[in-house]
Amino acid sequence: MAKYVIIGGVAGGATAAARLRRLDEHAEIIMFERGQYISYANCGLPYYIGDTIKEREKLLVQTPESFKARLNVDVRVLQEVMKINRAEKTVEIKNHATGESYVESYDKLIVSPGAEPVRPPIEGINHASIFTLRNVHDTDKIKAFCNEKKPRRAVVIGAGFIGLEMAENLHELGMDVTIVEMANQVMAPLDYEMAAEVHQHLKTKNVEFYLKDGVNAFQPVADHLKVVLQSGREIETELVILSIGVRPETKLVKDAGLELAENGGIKVNEYLQTNDENIYALGDAIAFPHPITGKYVNTYLAGPANKQGRIVADNVVTGNTRTYKGAIATAIAKVFDITVASTGMAAKTLKKEGIDYISSIIHGSSHAGYYPGAMPYTLKILFQPKTGKLFGAQMIGYEGVDKRIDLVATVLMKNGTIYDLQEIEHAYAPPYSSAKDPVNQAGFVAENILMGRLKVITWREASKLDSRNICLLDVRTPEEHELGHIEGSINIEVDKIRERLAEVPRDKKIIVYCGVGLRGYIAARVLMQNGITEVYNLSGGYKTYEHTTGKQSNEDIFESSYIAHDSNIYRGKPVEKIAAANFKTIEVDACGLQCPGPILKLKSEVANLKPGERLLQKASDPGFMKDVQSWCNMTGNKLISLDSKAGIISAVIEKGEEKKAASGGATIANLPQNKTMVVFSDDLDRALASMVIANGAASTGKDVTMFFTFWGLNVIKKQEKPKVEKDFMGNMFGKMMPDNAGSLKLSKMNMFGMGSMMMKKRMLSKKVDSVEDMIKTALDNGVRMIACQMSMDVMGVSKEELIDGVEIGGVATYLEETEKSNLNLFI
Repeated sequence: MAKYVIIGGVAGGATAAARLRRLDEHAEIIMFERGQYISYANCGLPYYIGDTIKEREKLLVQTPESFKARLNVDVRVLQEVMKINRAEKTVEIKNHATGESYVESYDKLIVSPGAEPVRPPIEGINHASIFTLRNVHDTDKIKAFCNEKKPRRAVVIGAGFIGLEMAENLHELGMDVTIVEMANQVMAPLDYEMAAEVHQHLKTKNVEFYLKDGVNAFQPVADHLKVVLQSGREIETELVILSIGVRPETKLVKDAGLELAENGGIKVNEYLQTNDENIYALGDAIAFPHPITGKYVNTYLAGPANKQGRIVADNVVTGNTRTYKGAIATAIAKVFDITVASTGMAAKTLKKEGIDYISSIIHGSSHAGYYPGAMPYTLKILFQPKTGKLFGAQMIGYEGVDKRIDLVATVLMKNGTIYDLQEIEHAYAPPYSSAKDPVNQAGFVAENILMGRLKVITWREASKLDSRNICLLDVRTPEEHELGHIEGSINIEVDKIRERLAEVPRDKKIIVYCGVGLRGYIAARVLMQNGITEVYNLSGGYKTYEHTTGKQSNEDIFESSYIAHDSNIYRGKPVEKIAAANFKTIEVDACGLQCPGPILKLKSEVANLKPGERLLQKASDPGFMKDVQSWCNMTGNKLISLDSKAGIISAVIEKGEEKKAASGGATIANLPQNKTMVVFSDDLDRALASMVIANGAASTGKDVTMFFTFWGLNVIKKQEKPKVEKDFMGNMFGKMMPDNAGSLKLSKMNMFGMGSMMMKKRMLSKKVDSVEDMIKTALDNGVRMIACQMSMDVMGVSKEELIDGVEIGGVATYLEETEKSNLNLFI
């Protein structure tokens, strides 16, 4: 009779034990688990904490008793294997319940030690309010803490899949949630432009998050904890969840002399066998060659672990008859209202590995647009330039993301190509899909690229091009262009491009863009077939460009929170509730419409209202969240409320009053309302003052123009400037003046630079943006910045040295703006 010993339960070990029994009824099977639970729904733990899963028992898939009764497996919990003696084929065990130690022999040994959470040596990291989440025991501690202490604020360190799931569930419990992430994006398996969509969604949920920042210390203060970040910021909280990552737990096997891969995982062959023929390994702790790169990687996912358990059991009982092909790390997560999924390799990984690739981004609807409830998605695929072999995919959306990523993963695991995506036959009916499913559509677009019918350019590539050598062509409607566009682009609507071909320059590279890419493709084909060959379509269109080039982090959103008499935390300033008025409100459904559909629908419906009447419009296009605010500001209508739930954006708009004539015959609308200022100084304090005033004015909806002249030009210089040919005096001035906004000095108490350093540190501690961030915010808010041409000539400053978005002009340009202003400052 064979004797099989298994170290570790949960996904891999428990699956192997169950399969072993089904294959060999008479074998002796012993499973050791140092914890109390052998088989539980690890991935469901965050949802139990957030009360989505109400009953704790539902997390427990199997118990020692149920395993014994049904499978006759000897399960020994709270017993830890301390040593493997390979020569004797024995293991030494310590019973944590009794304290005794003993030895058990084996014929075949299966090790599934799993992974342990990373817990770096940070000051205060062992505080009682700081938790990791890896097992049921961790879950019980967090749940008990939340029930007993009732924390109002929580900080999640790390923005991976588990970190974001925890952020959502703590948010569902009513806490103000802050995420801190060292990288420049959330969810490392995603490429930056895809993660940017997640960033924007988190903002709609009032989740505060800091990117490119880490933790220096955890400091107890009275009844809460202070999280001190590397940037100097301090966050007060009552609860911290560490989700920094995990690493293979391999000390036991390493001490036994089993071979480890370079990445620290247990090295196994295609049969999941270690360098000891009697010992097999599986789960989070193993390292196996990646199907694409061939390099050893770890895969921290339950799906592969379960499959490995079945393969190992077969090989243990029947000899090495089944092989493991590796995992492409197909993963999915719910992040509030959206679903985020990935499979295979990301662009950044392919680039790191030196693998040549092409990427393509498409946007569309989850099902036929004419059937109610269609929801938007974004799908990115990566493939080999010549053969079209698939390397990976990422998808974000509200519905149907799971089935699409599974289809792509199946093709990828079969070493398939973009042509296989085209040929996938899917179940189609209007409530579920379109005749051309998103996966098919991704394959069609990829083929157009490979066949040369379409040249694509990414947002990152486009941003690096010299603006003098390109022409940005916006082929959306004028209304869309007015709501937001890429700086410097010209607007020719796609339906009119044939009659306006003469306006498109033939001596420049043409970068065409629309909302999501489809109209851009049509326009590109028209141009290419009319002799304009250097035409590129912006991948993902303006939607992807806007997401990626906008501000990514979401800091300090809880600054104005307050606790009301009902002990709940409310955001904003405490105000009296206005009694419900007798407003006529009509409801308009614009769900399923893609930009500019929702705005055009809004425009036509509001035109039918009388002043004071209200309209509730619902839309599924995420861009509507921003567009409706801009539209109301531009048209004089009032945005009463704006909300997003389950992917549906609801906006209530009140039609504005007609402007009445003021004395003298002028209308209120015609009175000067804008703000202008001349920035003459490059002192840090004066530059800060100018930016604070400009951003404040812009936030009220006023047009702001800043005219930078002489020393003020130093405020708007790039941090990384290209090499520029200058004359002798230009070089001299350049060496004597500040290099950029980060080099500015204080007008008083500068103390050889110490003063400005102290000021910047003070600003960080008080959570005041740097002057560089304020400049970016001002440009994002539409503040117009003009550099004086005459001053540039005198000071030897070239256009290439100035930050993107700054215009070049003279006094007349500035004076024209002052005519429209009721405030003009000189700083």
